[in-house]
Amino acid sequence: MIAGLTSVALFMMLLNPTFTSSGTVISFQFSEFGAGGMFVAISVAIFVSVVLEMFGRFSFFSEDSVIPDFVTAWFDSMLPIGVIIAIGWILVDVCHFNMYHMIQAVFSPLANGVETIYGFTLILFIYCFIYSMGISGWVLAPIMQPLMLGGIAANTAAIAAGKSATHVFTSEVIYSGWTWIGGIGCTMPLVLMMLFLAKSQRLKALSKASVVPSLFNINEPVVFGIIVWNPYLMIPLWINGIVIPIITWIGLKAGLATIPKALMQLWYIPFPVSTWLVSPSVGAIILVVLIFIVSWVIWFPSFKVYDGQIAKEEAANG
Repeated sequence: MIAGLTSVALFMMLLNPTFTSSGTVISFQFSEFGAGGMFVAISVAIFVSVVLEMFGRFSFFSEDSVIPDFVTAWFDSMLPIGVIIAIGWILVDVCHFNMYHMIQAVFSPLANGVETIYGFTLILFIYCFIYSMGISGWVLAPIMQPLMLGGIAANTAAIAAGKSATHVFTSEVIYSGWTWIGGIGCTMPLVLMMLFLAKSQRLKALSKASVVPSLFNINEPVVFGIIVWNPYLMIPLWINGIVIPIITWIGLKAGLATIPKALMQLWYIPFPVSTWLVSPSVGAIILVVLIFIVSWVIWFPSFKVYDGQIAKEEAANG
């Protein structure tokens, strides 16, 4: 609780609030509480954690002190809190440092890069690559989520100004619209193959445990069940991480479907219902069907080989 409240205090300081001449009214730029502000908050959280860790073993009192623990904890926490707030004051009031603008400048090349077909594809391939090794794509969320939120915010602002939405790197496109049907790597086709086409009893059993979560775009059961560190299925996951983003980007930029312009974080709504919600058009449904078919073709050869191998092992073991 102390760390959280201290982080909030430092975060509010680093947003460079303005005061009236009398000093009685404080105001903030609302935009700094958006996507860019998330990077400031993350940086603040890391800094406060480090400082509190450094002071974690320091105490003004000896271990055999008769003073109650809550009193000693209160006194001991005042020193790191004071150091943190003092550093914030020096940065903002003395050095006139604007962390929000600095982070914007640092990440602007990345934000622009993910909107190109090369950057869009590379980032989504990285998601699939690390996922195939058992590392969840959520580890990238602190960096990617603010960029996605910034993209959808820019689309909303463009529509309000009478312009067209142009940002493709958004959660609405990737998790709700087209790219990851069934979860990261577009694994729904694989789950359906296992359910209806598998000869192996093991794969059929896994499909029954995976199909309902996959409908709601939760694919950890299938990924950690058979894909992670499995060369047969890692490779098609990587191929999906390249081909599907390219199709998505080209389809949206070519105007086959309208680019989402409103925030929609309900990523667990099944496809293609979620597709219609973020882009209500026939073209959007055509694009998601095309992606499903392409992903099916990518998964099928590897699935047949792996399923045949597992079926033989099961037969050999009786």
